[in-house]
Amino acid sequence: MTEMSYLDGNMLDGPLRELLAVDLSAATGRCASCGMVGPMAGLRVWAHAPGLVGRCPSCAEVMLRLVRAPDRAWLDLRGATYLQVPMPTAEPFPRPL
Repeated sequence: MTEMSYLDGNMLDGPLRELLAVDLSAATGRCASCGMVGPMAGLRVWAHAPGLVGRCPSCAEVMLRLVRAPDRAWLDLRGATYLQVPMPTAEPFPRPL
């Protein structure tokens, strides 16, 4: 059996920075509760709490929570099984050296 080599998590910095620097309103998400798939812009958002709460328009379960402080932010996507983000056509990941 051969051992697979791996890279440390710093390798994710570039790909994740590229991914998270996009307009997520164009992203598609799937509700973990009811399975509905739709644009994140279609969530019903409550802004009356210390942060923002995005609920599924179909079943009203929480899909997203975002809390912002002056020096950091917390993003909770436990209510979404995935987030599909449109990306410009390019090589998907840098090739390891």
